Amino acid sequence: MVQVATRRSIEVLEDDDLIVGNSPAIRALRQIIARVSPTTASVLITGPSGSGKELVAQAIHAASTRASQTFVALNCGAIPAELMESELFGHERGAFTGAATRRIGRFEEANGGTLFLDEIGDMRFDMQVKLLRVLEDGLVQRVGGGAPIAANVRIISATHQNIDDAIRDNRFREDLYFRLGVVPISVPALAERVEDIPLLIAHFRKTRGGPSRATFDRDAMMRLMGHEWPGNVRELRNVVERADILFGGMTIGSDEVEQLLGLRSGRPLRIVDLPARAEAISRAEETPVPVTPFPLAAAQASPSHTRTVNTVPADPHAPIDLKVLVETMEQERIQMALEAADGVISEAARLLTLKRTTLIEKMRKYGVGKQAA
Repeated sequence: MVQVATRRSIEVLEDDDLIVGNSPAIRALRQIIARVSPTTASVLITGPSGSGKELVAQAIHAASTRASQTFVALNCGAIPAELMESELFGHERGAFTGAATRRIGRFEEANGGTLFLDEIGDMRFDMQVKLLRVLEDGLVQRVGGGAPIAANVRIISATHQNIDDAIRDNRFREDLYFRLGVVPISVPALAERVEDIPLLIAHFRKTRGGPSRATFDRDAMMRLMGHEWPGNVRELRNVVERADILFGGMTIGSDEVEQLLGLRSGRPLRIVDLPARAEAISRAEETPVPVTPFPLAAAQASPSHTRTVNTVPADPHAPIDLKVLVETMEQERIQMALEAADGVISEAARLLTLKRTTLIEKMRKYGVGKQAA
């Protein structure tokens, strides 16, 4: 049986265990959480799948006055439509076929605490009407029950859908949106905060443990930071776990990361001469070389020529503009892939493990020309 709801207390968790990162986007997110948490306002969290919306909900609960009470999570998209009312409000014995005993609903479970309604955008329209009524009067009625029951619950909801589109298409009630989204919070995609990837990897290692781990060298980390991450933080966690399983105890580079990322599209993994490669990389890492950023403006001035980033700075203590470095390397890789593919964009996209449309967008961004479509 699939578990679709959780009931737990999370007051023991620290903020860093929930919201990991130090990018500007994550710092702004923490500020919003700090402001909204002490209030009783309903919060609607939006963001792409895998970006950590439930963790944001947990962080809000943990920093609220309800932290010592129950946090109940319900995935609305995982509940059959005909059972949603019973899941939320409970039912009395004999209320319907199969109701052998009385059952309290999620609102009663979360009384005094927080109810997190994940994927609220998947809730059926007629059920939205019943939810709205409960939110307005604070009373729930079990299916087949009599007198209403008071429920003191803070509602935090989340969806990966575009709510404006859902409202326009009459799939989501606008009045329910206003009730749920007193404070809207948007969780950034991982591609918008790639500088957090090393911290996220360290966090995964802290929470997961295990004796044999893969080590990412500088090239590997740069390849991770240049990936699109359609699966966001969830995808990154899977890649790290995959690396530990397949390359545990080894130091891997960009080639191995390319393979790890390519497994998503079904390409076979080739583990060839990895021990020798790992030994060579480990020797090289004994004398690490700082990376100096290559001016992106200069690279964009002549996009038809491939450039190599200078890895030996004049001043080893000079600051590194990571964003410029990532963009420069991304542009170079695109140029190299296009040359290798004789200008065929679809083939270059395959080499870069990107969608064709994504590659075209990046080519426009960097002013990279093409020889063929």
